[in-house]
Amino acid sequence: MDDLYTTLRDRGFVHDATPGLKERLARGPITAYIGFDPTSDSLHVGNLVPVMGLAWLQRAGGTPIPLLGGGTGMVGDPSGKRTERPLLTVEQIDANLGAIRDQLAHFLEFAGRNAARMRNNADWLRPLGLMEFLRDTGKHFTVNYMLQKESVQSRMESGISYTEFSYMLVQAYDFWHLFKVEGCELQMGGSDQWGNITAGIELIGRREQKPAHGLVFPLLTTASGSKFGKSEAGNIWLDLKRTDSFHFYQFWMQTEDQDVPRFLKLFTFMDLSEIEKIVRAHTRDPGARYAQEELAKDVTRRVHGEEELRRAMEASAALFVRGKGQAAVQLSLSGTGSAVPRQPISRAILEKGLALVDALVLTKLASSKSDARRGIQARGYYVNGEQVSSVVDQVLGVENLERDEDGTEYIMLRKGKKTHVALVVTPT
Repeated sequence: MDDLYTTLRDRGFVHDATPGLKERLARGPITAYIGFDPTSDSLHVGNLVPVMGLAWLQRAGGTPIPLLGGGTGMVGDPSGKRTERPLLTVEQIDANLGAIRDQLAHFLEFAGRNAARMRNNADWLRPLGLMEFLRDTGKHFTVNYMLQKESVQSRMESGISYTEFSYMLVQAYDFWHLFKVEGCELQMGGSDQWGNITAGIELIGRREQKPAHGLVFPLLTTASGSKFGKSEAGNIWLDLKRTDSFHFYQFWMQTEDQDVPRFLKLFTFMDLSEIEKIVRAHTRDPGARYAQEELAKDVTRRVHGEEELRRAMEASAALFVRGKGQAAVQLSLSGTGSAVPRQPISRAILEKGLALVDALVLTKLASSKSDARRGIQARGYYVNGEQVSSVVDQVLGVENLERDEDGTEYIMLRKGKKTHVALVVTPT
């Protein structure tokens, strides 16, 4: 079996690492931690890279420590932020931590020989006295050292509060505490955390005269250059109440062909040889989106379970059929469950005729009539699975109505590849 460093490197997790880490990991298992920000009551798909990093560490025999930031969340990390983060109340932070803890349990084992150890830095940071912190931590860092960090440099023009300026020292204290109490030798995180991680290594070296290590993951962008984890509706969350299983599944189904091999390596536990087979099969018929389907099934099953995966696949089957590389609507509204928003409309309006531009604004598939016209001219809309021509003065009528199995009459509107809204005739 490959050592942890080789596994992480070959699967695309290693953006940078401190000297000596590769040799240390080759000697055997290690205890490592990653911090998770409690600013929301749910993780999102962008958090899955560090979560998977901890999971691979555990599979290699190491001990993962997911560190919940109940203390650091009271300060706010300036890394990657152009403005000050809003401060949450202690009650909000503690409520968010409980939800995040449950989501991490889908990826990490919390029992057994190298069981994951969930920790909350509120336990040692909230009781910490200011004088003690300044004496035992602050004295080891010069202002010049702190000013050199990218997280501070990027905020010099817009301004940075003393609170956020001090954040790296608070995170450094976390690493020192976990090193001292838990035997934690490695901190991992996104590449924007490099400055904070190296500050912790510096503090451990000065206070304990022992080495510690850091490894950072790449901050993902898609092949088109957009930030990974975003959709038209915003973040893709792990919480079902914030992103239902259909939209979660469809997020992965819409992965660009160029990104699929990389995402299979990062977000699944499939062997690299199995991933190669999937990619080869996908290359023979890209329009079938076989690789995207394997990715979507694997991640949805792990995050939401077999039953939610089944629902997501049934809803997807009710909306999409594959043919000649294109996605078309299969008219079965009842099969979509709650995946498709429904906009009530009276039959009388359709009997008179409803301008398509008005229908698109009504269903919020367009922000305005001019936006709708531009989208129609670009041929970005579909009615009942058929692409709308570039003629902007089209009218919807009763002749466009489809009838579902239960007798419901509706018109299915779609924007782009995946945003659906059904105009549903209300009972008279």
